[in-house]
Amino acid sequence: MKADLKSFGRPDEVREFPNGRVELVKIGGSMVGRAVFEPGWRWATSVQPLAKTKSCQAPHFQYHVSGVLKVRMDDGTEFECKPGDVTLLPSGHDAWVVGDEPVVVVDFQGMIEYAKSPAPAAPRRGRAP
Repeated sequence: MKADLKSFGRPDEVREFPNGRVELVKIGGSMVGRAVFEPGWRWATSVQPLAKTKSCQAPHFQYHVSGVLKVRMDDGTEFECKPGDVTLLPSGHDAWVVGDEPVVVVDFQGMIEYAKSPAPAAPRRGRAP
């Protein structure tokens, strides 16, 4: 393995959704994501329409840079994540921004498929009826 340097200032990919975005960098065979969630963002309304699952199924291992993020696990457990916190979230949760400050998290695990738009259907080949 050799040394490498990447910056969220020049991400490899950006995925945008209502009230937020994820900036992705590929480094060392891994994908690291920085998510920015604006006030009003909630997974259930901003990302669920893309994911098409009842709750977020992406596991996350993340460092909370700024803002307050409320998390509700599918089992009903709730907690608030604040700057300086590190969270490990298994599949099966909802989350939303608390207050009027954007939430910024750096995620080291769950962003590979997060908020990824489904691939468009392949065109049908053959004769039209």
